[in-house]
Amino acid sequence: MITLAVTGKGGVGKTSIAAGLARTFARKGMRVIALDMDPSPNLWYSLGCGAAGQPDTITPLISREDFIEERTGAPPGASGVVFRINPKVNDVLDMFGVTCRDGVRLLVLGAIKTGGGGCYCPANTLAKRVVSHLSGEADLLVMDMEAGVEHLGRGTTRSAQALLVIVEPGVKSVETAFQIAKMAKDLGIPRLFGVINKLRPGDDPGLIAKRLAEAGVTTIFAFPYDPTMEVADRTGVPIIDLPEGENMKAHLIELARVIEKHMPNTYQGSQDNYNGAEGY
Repeated sequence: MITLAVTGKGGVGKTSIAAGLARTFARKGMRVIALDMDPSPNLWYSLGCGAAGQPDTITPLISREDFIEERTGAPPGASGVVFRINPKVNDVLDMFGVTCRDGVRLLVLGAIKTGGGGCYCPANTLAKRVVSHLSGEADLLVMDMEAGVEHLGRGTTRSAQALLVIVEPGVKSVETAFQIAKMAKDLGIPRLFGVINKLRPGDDPGLIAKRLAEAGVTTIFAFPYDPTMEVADRTGVPIIDLPEGENMKAHLIELARVIEKHMPNTYQGSQDNYNGAEGY
């Protein structure tokens, strides 16, 4: 079993990579659950669950105030009140999840956006319970986190076996990775993997990997810049479903294999049809 949280600075391509990995592992016959934990969820589109222009099709679980109060006994943002710290969550995926392409199950969890978002409150407690429960329900649980570091402050990624930190060439992206790494270590997340995205001719992946290593992040892969990513963004079609997305699909297959290699005690699926491009 693999529990993987995908994070990074905004705009680095974390959602596309999270979705691509989810479907790549699913195509190997693994049971995959994807969690969208972004305050502006769009993993729905990247997984091929819906069409562009339908942003309100799925209501994030964290926005279902009546449900949160029903399960915890208190309103979502309440603090200083008595509420259930062990609410029932084993039916949440069946109630609110959707099945996407390749059989990936998606649950849009969302992120706490209130001023007291980091508090020990009913909404945050329910969110952490859902993540913890689903970590044991699939061969792969992949979490698409909100950009930046706030989600680490809420502790919803505490059950992750590994954090996949997506960076692109540039100082700001790498500095965000340093902040993410520090907070991840505080949470006790055991593995911090770096993935470099959008490499262009002249970029030095070795230099970026060296900087990440200073933060305790092991770089395991590098994606070249691929204009097909922009086509996928504009059209709302997942990149691995585009005819011109074959290169990206091959890279995702290789990244999936590298992740399994670095997590030897987790689920080991079949290596059949693994003829992807070379990784970092």
